[in-house]
Amino acid sequence: MSLPNYTRAQQFPEILANRIAILDGAMGTMIQRFKLGEAQYRGEGYSGPGSVGDRFKDFPRDVKGNNELLSITRPDVISDIHERYLAAGADLIETNTFGATTVAQDDYGMADLAREMNLVSAQLARAACDKYSTPDKPRYVAGALGPTPKTASISPDVNDPGARNTSFEILRQAYLEQTLALIEGGADVILVETIFDTLNAKAALFAVEEAFEQSGEVLPVMISGTVTDASGRILSGQTVTAFWHSVRHANPISVGLNCALGATLMRPYIQELNKAAPDTFISCYPNAGLPNPMSDTGFDETPDVTSRLVHEFAAEGLVNIVGGCCGTTPDHIAAIGNAINKVKTRQIFYPETA
Repeated sequence: MSLPNYTRAQQFPEILANRIAILDGAMGTMIQRFKLGEAQYRGEGYSGPGSVGDRFKDFPRDVKGNNELLSITRPDVISDIHERYLAAGADLIETNTFGATTVAQDDYGMADLAREMNLVSAQLARAACDKYSTPDKPRYVAGALGPTPKTASISPDVNDPGARNTSFEILRQAYLEQTLALIEGGADVILVETIFDTLNAKAALFAVEEAFEQSGEVLPVMISGTVTDASGRILSGQTVTAFWHSVRHANPISVGLNCALGATLMRPYIQELNKAAPDTFISCYPNAGLPNPMSDTGFDETPDVTSRLVHEFAAEGLVNIVGGCCGTTPDHIAAIGNAINKVKTRQIFYPETA
């Protein structure tokens, strides 16, 4: 029997305080391995549980590449990926909702499906976690809120620095709808991830607080930014330390970095974050190195390489949650789990109070 969300949420901090938790790896990388065409993205030819029949057969726009739609049209694919990561040892699996906001789905003409995508995605992840959970190793659903393809603080027009293609309010509404559906679907944790614009993240965090008030459920919040290049800054210009001070008001259970850089290049920024946030758990889930079109995953690091680098982070006492982003697979996650199995989790230190 599945425990209520709030009960699992209470247990989660205890796990992080006692051992390093394992997050899953890339969803998109695994979806690519199924080599789905336009018809498959529409659900055509699938007659298993959750089949949508001809619901999207005549949809007027191309939908191939809309990975979030697969939660509705091909739930078997998404469930299979979740279960592969759980079998590899993941403690947390992310919902297939990175782009499941009205803002992102508007690119496909499917903004009206955003709520359904989030609800179904959370339910699929919940079912997979319940299947693999044991008293000794509970599994958790991380409801994923991605950055959206639009940015509230950067101009899309090089000739007009003041131009914007979205607003705080539009983002807030989109993230509120998303978070409420994720909670309803059974998420244990809310993960605001791959943050490249702090203002977008603030809209998400504001919406998450609203969702908690409206739903009556308060879940742990994980925050993960992305450093885009060797400047050590996120795309909207902040250093890792400045970024943390901009979002720490949300009192997240963890803060960390993901995507963009492989583990080797990410190391100094995880070290910086470790010093900036001594009283907060730290997460790190890098890409499998740098892009490599000749590789099966599109990235250059094998599971052995990625796991060795992540082990170094753990051995240095820098992390509480580790996993993988673009290019990582269940093999990477299994290797990471084996590499950090006997390494102690990072200790957090709370400031003294009078």
